[in-house]
Amino acid sequence: MKEPRYRPGIDATVVQALLAAAVAAPSIHNTQPWRFRLDPDSRSIEVRVDQERALPKADPERRAQYLSVGAAVFNLRLAAAHLGWNPVVRLLPATDDPDLLATVQLTVEPEADGQPSLDGLYEAIERRHTSRMPFTGRPVPEPIVTEMIGSARIEGAHLDVPDIVGTRRLLRLTEAAEARNAGHPGRMAETRTWVTAPGADTSYGIPMTALGPGDASGRMPVRDFTGELSAPRLPALRFERHAQVALLSTARDRRQDWLGAGQALQRVLLTATRRGVRTSMLHQAMEWPDLRAAMAGTRQRSCPQLLIRFGYGPDGGRTPRASAYPVPGSVAGPEP
Repeated sequence: MKEPRYRPGIDATVVQALLAAAVAAPSIHNTQPWRFRLDPDSRSIEVRVDQERALPKADPERRAQYLSVGAAVFNLRLAAAHLGWNPVVRLLPATDDPDLLATVQLTVEPEADGQPSLDGLYEAIERRHTSRMPFTGRPVPEPIVTEMIGSARIEGAHLDVPDIVGTRRLLRLTEAAEARNAGHPGRMAETRTWVTAPGADTSYGIPMTALGPGDASGRMPVRDFTGELSAPRLPALRFERHAQVALLSTARDRRQDWLGAGQALQRVLLTATRRGVRTSMLHQAMEWPDLRAAMAGTRQRSCPQLLIRFGYGPDGGRTPRASAYPVPGSVAGPEP
């Protein structure tokens, strides 16, 4: 059995460390659709969904919202383990409380032998950022790709890294989804709501400084966040000729599977970050039921959740986060 290296009391400093890690998780359009509350009696952190931070056009079933919350749950697990606790996660623990998506209990029992290691991932939380810039095209070595695939498997998900033909098929489906989004005024208006101007005093959304350029060659279907909005744009650049992508899928498509997929996503992203690999998310095809189904290809009983682009290139622009301090009424902090 492993002995914890450090186990502090649960004071404001510990809560701050836990929540700072949690809110660093990625979320669709940086909506940060989560709330946290500490139950000191059970030493548990309740993870709740914030229903006001939804995307009814792009995410009517709240699937992407659950993926986002799942990623925050994984970061909570990492932070708790880093502080010496053995985190025990329960997903959807209360049938009469649909907003309570998970609890993370901080137990004092040492972690059992044989549990998947979390070593090295905590330090990657701060360094992970979505990069919407062109990558160099230098292939990520097979051992790192295998490690990313294994990271998803640990969390009960499947990560498929296709060949060139399969990659082109997935990118064509993503391109078709991007074209549909561009031609849908309601969806474009919803997306623009989460784009923030430089210097804007907000803790949510995507600053224009974090948006990437378009692909001058037309091969990479990057999301257009601004549409016809009159806004300064980066000049189009040529993206990598042979992109590397990975399709994250689950065997089933229930709410708990979405939360599990979010944890798998974050483990994959942090594994890549730890190895110096940049990542960005291509979610467009998941927003159209027919295109999402087509992403599965010939894989039976496979439920696609997200397409990840990865490679070597510049770091991504930082996006803001709501305060993680336990301030009453804070969206990111514990509820009073």
